[in-house]
Amino acid sequence: MTVPVFTLDTARSVDTAPEARLSRQRFLREHVAEVYGALTEERTVHLRLDELLRRAGERHPGLVPGEAQLAAEHGLRQADKEGLEIDQGIFLQAVLAHPECGRHLIDAMLRPTERALALLPEFSRTGSADLGVVRIERRDGTAHVTVHNDHCLNAETNAHVEDMETAVDLVLLDPATEVGVLRGGEMTHRRYLGRRVFSAGINLTELHEGTISYADFLMRREIGYISKIYRGLLVDDDRAWPQRTLEKPWVAAVDTFAIGGGAQLLMVFDHVIAAADSYFSLPAAQEGIVPGLGNLRLTRLAGGRVSRQVILGGRKIRAREPDAAALFDEVVEPRAMDAAVEAAAARLASPAVVANRHMLHHAEEPVETFRHYLAEFALQQALRLYGLDVIAKVGASWTRRPAKDA
Repeated sequence: MTVPVFTLDTARSVDTAPEARLSRQRFLREHVAEVYGALTEERTVHLRLDELLRRAGERHPGLVPGEAQLAAEHGLRQADKEGLEIDQGIFLQAVLAHPECGRHLIDAMLRPTERALALLPEFSRTGSADLGVVRIERRDGTAHVTVHNDHCLNAETNAHVEDMETAVDLVLLDPATEVGVLRGGEMTHRRYLGRRVFSAGINLTELHEGTISYADFLMRREIGYISKIYRGLLVDDDRAWPQRTLEKPWVAAVDTFAIGGGAQLLMVFDHVIAAADSYFSLPAAQEGIVPGLGNLRLTRLAGGRVSRQVILGGRKIRAREPDAAALFDEVVEPRAMDAAVEAAAARLASPAVVANRHMLHHAEEPVETFRHYLAEFALQQALRLYGLDVIAKVGASWTRRPAKDA
C-alpha cells in the first residue's frame, strides 16, 4: 500500500504557521488510517505513545516533528520554544478520533511497560520496590503506593508519571496483591514538614522551565497509568479472564490537599478517604490548561454546576462541606487515616468487587466516550501548553499556591 506523503509549499523544515497546521489537520482527517496503519504494520504492532511519535516524525518529517527538532528545543524555557508539540497534538487528535486507530492506541497504552516487567520478579519476591519518586510496599495483600516527591509537595513531573505507571503495572501484575492504595508521603517542605500531602498537581516551575513534556507527561498520564487504574492492564495471556483487562480495586488516601492532577486522580479510584482537614481543588482555568479528563469525570460525579464552580471558578471543596460527598467516600480525623485505609482495603479485597467495578466503569465511561474526549483533549491541551496566558502565569513559583490555599 502506498502511504500518502504530506508536503508543504515552504522551504522550511518546520512551519508553525496556522496555515501549515490547518493543512496538516486536513491531511490527517483524510489519510490518518493509512499513516497509522503503515506505522503499526496495519495495527498488528502496539506502539506506545513515544515510539509512535518517534516513528511518525522519522517517516513523515513535514507532518510530525522529528527527534532532532524536538531535541533542539529541549532545555529551553517554555516561553522560548516554537511549539512543535502542537503538531504532535494535531497528529494524536486525528489518530484518536479515528475509531479503529484510536482504540488500537488506547490498547497499546494499556499494556505493561518494559520497566515494570523487568522489575516484577523482584517485587513479587520481596513485596517492595523503590522506583525513585514512588515507593511500593505490599502488606497482607495490599500494595501501598506512596509518592515521595517531598521537596515539591508531590507536584507531578515527567519522572513522577514514569514511576507511577511502573507502580500501577507492578500492582496489577503482582499475583499476591489484591488491592492498591495510593497516598502521599511525609514532606520535607518547610511549611508542611512532617505532614503527608497527597498532591500539589502539575509542577509549574518545571512547566515554566520547559521540562514538562506534552507526550511524556500530559498525554501519557491520561492514556497510561490513570487509564490503567480505571480500565486495568491488557495482558497477552489468560490472567485477566473473564475480563479483557487485569483489574484490581484501588483506594486513595487524601492528606492535606489534592490539587490539580491529584484531584483528577481521585475520580478513577474505587474508594477515596479524606482527612477532615483536607481539601480538593482543580484550578485549571487559573493555570490556563485543561485538567486532563477532569471535565468529563467531575461532571459525572458532582454535576455541572459544581464542576463549573471548581474548574472555571477555582472553588476549593473542603472535606467537611456537603458537596465533598461527591468526591470523598469517607472523611475521618487525620489521626484515624491509617486505620481507615486498612479497613477500606480489607473491604475491597473480593473477586465480586473486581467484577462490579468492571461493570460500573463499563456503564459510566465506555471506551468510546473516553476515546472521543481524549481526541479533543489531545489538541486542546497542546494548544494550551503554548498559550501566552499560560506562559505568563507559570513564571511564578508553584510553591506559593498551596501555601496561600492552606
